[in-house]
Amino acid sequence: MLGRVCGFVAKKAMLGEEVIVINAEKALMSGNKEMIFRKEHAKLDIKNLGNPQKGPFHEKRPDKYMRRSIRGMLPWHRYRGREAFSKVMVYMGSPAEEIMKKHNIDLGKAKIEKIPSAKKKIRGVTLEELCRYIGGKF
Repeated sequence: MLGRVCGFVAKKAMLGEEVIVINAEKALMSGNKEMIFRKEHAKLDIKNLGNPQKGPFHEKRPDKYMRRSIRGMLPWHRYRGREAFSKVMVYMGSPAEEIMKKHNIDLGKAKIEKIPSAKKKIRGVTLEELCRYIGGKF
């Protein structure tokens, strides 16, 4: 679940830990698929007609979308929120070489915390499907 993962990551980052999220495209948004798509499509209609260079900017890649969701759960307008956000990295897939190069962490030996999954099948849409619907090319 996207919200649970983002809340968990935001809490860990606020405690001062560096957090790396992999397989962001597999995060699930629960609910009716058509309703989720309709809501996201409505968000895309929000524009700054005066100066489009000043936003709002809509993320269309799953890793960027999840990172923006995490930012929404942090006190962004305070120094500690920005510091916590700088400790969060989100990746699509599982790029072991890139994580080794940037963070010097071996995924095979790293401490991996898994969010407990739901016991029953949940209706919803993955972040990959949602981002492809709103125009993401990745």
